[in-house]
Amino acid sequence: MAARPLRIGILVIVAFAAGLILARLLTPARDAAPQTERATVLPEPRALPALALVDQDGRALPAGFFAGHWTLVFFGFTQCPDVCPTTLATLAQASKQLVDLQPAQRPRVLLVSVDPQRDSPEHLGAYVRFFDPGFMGATGSLEATAAAAAAFGVPYAKVALPDGGYTMDHGSGLFLVGPTGGIVAFLSAPHDAGVIARDYRRIVAWAGDQR
Repeated sequence: MAARPLRIGILVIVAFAAGLILARLLTPARDAAPQTERATVLPEPRALPALALVDQDGRALPAGFFAGHWTLVFFGFTQCPDVCPTTLATLAQASKQLVDLQPAQRPRVLLVSVDPQRDSPEHLGAYVRFFDPGFMGATGSLEATAAAAAAFGVPYAKVALPDGGYTMDHGSGLFLVGPTGGIVAFLSAPHDAGVIARDYRRIVAWAGDQR
């Protein structure tokens, strides 16, 4: 009589294992991250909190600012002598290489100031629009700036100059925020317009395939 329960137990185990295998076959797997030249694609989008900043027109960024758009985010400041203007010029070139995409797939560009004491919305707006009329800027209080930088993991520091003024040291990476409002990828410096455009296309196409 002991053989019957044993056979039943074996059948139950086999059936359970077969169910797991079938479930795995029927469940669509998340495709591996796309092969990129310089971008690092995160395994899952990194959620962002609402940013307590104002845009280049002095309007508060809404809680869902990033939702529904692809946005390239860069932290810098208007009196930056080299990295910031070079990066923005590169982003302007990359944007021109992506004009053939559908409007919903084209990236917005947002410069978040790490120097809110000098970067008023008006001053920031004139600065970013010099590189491209569609570029956006964001600034705010010292506390809001620190919170925004922490959300993206961007280091920055105020550095005194011999003449009594100051400059800002800051990270030079680019962040790609997806339509769900989370960071999808990070692009480290040095930046190249063609590389940015090619990596961007691969990431957007890959993200569309995940739906």
